Amino acid sequence: MAQDEYMPIRNWDHIEFYVGNAKQAAHYYATTFGFTPIAYAGLETGVRDRASYVLEQGKIRLVLTSALTGDSPISEHVARHGDGVKDIALEVPDAAKAYRQAIAAGARSALEPTVTEDSFGQVRRSAIYTYGETLHTFVERMDYAGVFLPGYKPLDAEPAARHRGVGLAAIDHIVGNVELGKMDEWVKFYENVLGFTQIIHFDDEAISTEYSALMSKVMQGGHGKIKFPINEPAQGRRKSQIQEYLDYYGGPGVQHIAMITGDIVATVRQMQEQGVEFLPGLSSYYDELEGRVGKIDEDISELQKYGILVDRDDDGYLLQIFTKNVQDRPTVFIEVIQRKGARGFGEGNFKALFEAIERDQALRGNL
Repeated sequence: MAQDEYMPIRNWDHIEFYVGNAKQAAHYYATTFGFTPIAYAGLETGVRDRASYVLEQGKIRLVLTSALTGDSPISEHVARHGDGVKDIALEVPDAAKAYRQAIAAGARSALEPTVTEDSFGQVRRSAIYTYGETLHTFVERMDYAGVFLPGYKPLDAEPAARHRGVGLAAIDHIVGNVELGKMDEWVKFYENVLGFTQIIHFDDEAISTEYSALMSKVMQGGHGKIKFPINEPAQGRRKSQIQEYLDYYGGPGVQHIAMITGDIVATVRQMQEQGVEFLPGLSSYYDELEGRVGKIDEDISELQKYGILVDRDDDGYLLQIFTKNVQDRPTVFIEVIQRKGARGFGEGNFKALFEAIERDQALRGNL
């Protein structure tokens, strides 16, 4: 049986963050990253233990959730991990079937198949645990016409908010960090439980600097729509960025979310104007750029101005840039990526990216 017949996945459904203050986090992602608040659940909608704000841009849907009491599992999660991704939800045609297959293959249950409904229809959901405390919720929403899920009320965004979008269109991939020696265990999990296949392997020679290294394998499912790189630290002279993440997150979790744009220069320009901070590049990177990647459509001086990186593979080239951490702990960040045929992940930029991250690590005293 082919992987996508075994575990059919239609697309990304949403990404839920557990945060210390959902109202303020929603304002941050709206005003800087250009997301539009579309729905809310909390005391006013009959939810007693949490407040959740749903934001959208293109096909990307973020849910920001915080606890309303100090003894909530959400409060405990934030105390351990800081603001971080709790749930990578996947849209499926049959949430109960996806759950049964995942559990039969060895997954640990987080939510048995559940039906919720309101006047807009029904949503069926189930969930399993993955690395750390991260969930995959299976969402079956074909019979639902509401704004997000039952229990949420629509939010009327101010006209200004709807024009703040920066051109982020969809999720490209989501990267997870796991402990040393655990990468292959989670590769097998995605193969056996979700029917994913491994498409790329980067060893510690490919992803290294003078001081640190990591290893990564990329898992793919959902007819190629869903890509999960999984990183683990490698031995190096100093602490790797993966180990720094594990130390401050308190274990495995989502390291970054890559979001697609059709015009990375325009997107990054607007994001910077709205207050997003990116990892700075080095001018020396651009001196040999054309010789390394060949002719590209973009003005190299513009790319240098904004710190945008470029890499080429057999299918074309890509442009990418990484934000600084989007919370106080050195854990989660966002990647902005534009693909012009390339299917890779910017292997030619790994050294430049790592050196930029290490410069930030050094400022934090963690290198």
